[in-house]
Amino acid sequence: MQFGFSYIGLLYLCMLFIPNLFWTTNKPKDYEKYVSNENRILKILESIGQILVACIVLIFRDFNIRTDSLWIIWLILSAIFMLLYEIYWIRYFKSEKTMYNFYSSLIGIPVAGATLPVIAFLLLGIYGKSIPLVLATIILGIGHIGTHINHKKEINKSKEY
Repeated sequence: MQFGFSYIGLLYLCMLFIPNLFWTTNKPKDYEKYVSNENRILKILESIGQILVACIVLIFRDFNIRTDSLWIIWLILSAIFMLLYEIYWIRYFKSEKTMYNFYSSLIGIPVAGATLPVIAFLLLGIYGKSIPLVLATIILGIGHIGTHINHKKEINKSKEY
């Protein structure tokens, strides 16, 4: 791994955080009711994963564009998942902003708002041949996707969407 700034890492983090900033004022109806029931272990894993992923993608230049090998295919696939993540947010912001909308799937990918960026960062880790990013993304995925799946299960039980 080569230390140095990753502009791809910065771009991905911007694609991740900007919609989330808009979300803070567009939360789904009754969201706070579900947050109070979150699994503490999943939340800790999510937080650790978020910090690790954010740091790793910024401080290693292995994630920047390299066109000298077929590894670029992993970056292209990763970018597709990040673009799908943006599409997910556009669809959510145009919706009625219910819990159902927030935890919806996109092209068959369940809880798309949680799953798509995790897949994108996992593929970015493969592209950068970065075991630390792959491991950090797995930690993030367990916490983030796990939390969202638990919310979706609660919603399905209550039928409040």
